[in-house]
Amino acid sequence: MVVSLFRRRKDHAEIPRLRTRVSRADNDNVNRVALGELTPDLKSYLGRAAYLQLTIFQAASLGVSGAPHLRGMHAMTWVAQRSLEKYAGLVDEIARAGHDPVLTMEPFRHDILEFQRTTRGADWFENLVSVYVTAGLLDDFFVRLAGGLSEERGKRVAALLSPDAGRSHIVDELLAAIGENPRLASRLALWGRRLVGDTLLVARSALAVPEDTAPDEARLEPVFTELIAAHARRMDALGLTA
Repeated sequence: MVVSLFRRRKDHAEIPRLRTRVSRADNDNVNRVALGELTPDLKSYLGRAAYLQLTIFQAASLGVSGAPHLRGMHAMTWVAQRSLEKYAGLVDEIARAGHDPVLTMEPFRHDILEFQRTTRGADWFENLVSVYVTAGLLDDFFVRLAGGLSEERGKRVAALLSPDAGRSHIVDELLAAIGENPRLASRLALWGRRLVGDTLLVARSALAVPEDTAPDEARLEPVFTELIAAHARRMDALGLTA
């Protein structure tokens, strides 16, 4: 049975699970939804994507100030810089479209502040995992969603969001920390799993689904399954179970 992505958030959203593989014939009977079919209007897309990049930059910056050693500060500086570049690029796109960046982001303030609250870790290591998981999932999602923008702008935005935001630096830091304290692994794996549901919920809220015509989860599920599979590969790089 498919786990709902659309329930109200409690303390943390329940993680969508990968379904048992079905036959090709069954797959052919499912009218899948491509993310490009559900891309919102340009202003909404850019406003939400920019605000989320700003939150990733904020979290990475906290990773700099809260680092327990110089090596960690150095690593997270690179991550923060890459996130800031993505934010600045999206702000440029907002201005290019003739909109004020702050006013364009403002409608999403409440939901994104709540997202920040639920994805804030208990310590530096959990916050590194938060940046790693949320940035990876959201970048993947908004790159795919850019397919519904005009061709030229979609290519620009996808190219802007595609770089990995310095995730290799986070991998190096977390692998070093787990090597020094193997007990961290299970706690960070659990935290990573909790983050997935909250991140996919904030991604789901970006989809432009007309009223009373919401596609059923069987049609949306392959989209999110692909995002989760990419997330699982990133967690594998840490030696953690997704």
